[in-house]
Amino acid sequence: MADTSDFRNGFVLELDSGMWTIVEFQHVKPGKGGAFVRTKLKNVENGKVIDKTFRAGEKVVEVRLEAQEFQYLYHDGDLYHFMNTLTYEQIQMSAEALTDALPYLKENDMVKVLTRDGKPVTVEVANFAELKIVKTDPGVRGDTAQGGSKPATLETGLVVSVPLFVEEGETIRIDTRTGKYLSRV
Repeated sequence: MADTSDFRNGFVLELDSGMWTIVEFQHVKPGKGGAFVRTKLKNVENGKVIDKTFRAGEKVVEVRLEAQEFQYLYHDGDLYHFMNTLTYEQIQMSAEALTDALPYLKENDMVKVLTRDGKPVTVEVANFAELKIVKTDPGVRGDTAQGGSKPATLETGLVVSVPLFVEEGETIRIDTRTGKYLSRV
């Protein structure tokens, strides 16, 4: 058991028979009344996000997830296949368990598979991904007075907003936590 003083971003807890991770939290001490913790929780299995308020000191069930390094191999239909590079054990996961990671997964990428009691739950990708632009409109000089952006489709199908100077065929770095363009590679 843990309580609200143990909360931190990434903390996983069990709530209403589901696993939720804390995306952000704020400890609030009003002038009158008891303190409380306002949280934004994300369901580990399906990606649903909710807001929940806990009383200060309230007990919660902490979930321990183990992270193992796996290599993403391929997908067929709704199943995605991963291989442990140490034991060569292969696992498969459904698209629903990978909702946040899917836009950044390329074949042969290394990912962390989070397991609970030996059963794979979800996948964590690196904080930054390098992806190639497969389609974007050419930027025209003079389009804007103070820089601008245009949509670009990446090799995984993700569409991001990039500066006008970025061209088709270039590889760019994306922040996987926010989905935003960072730089050219």
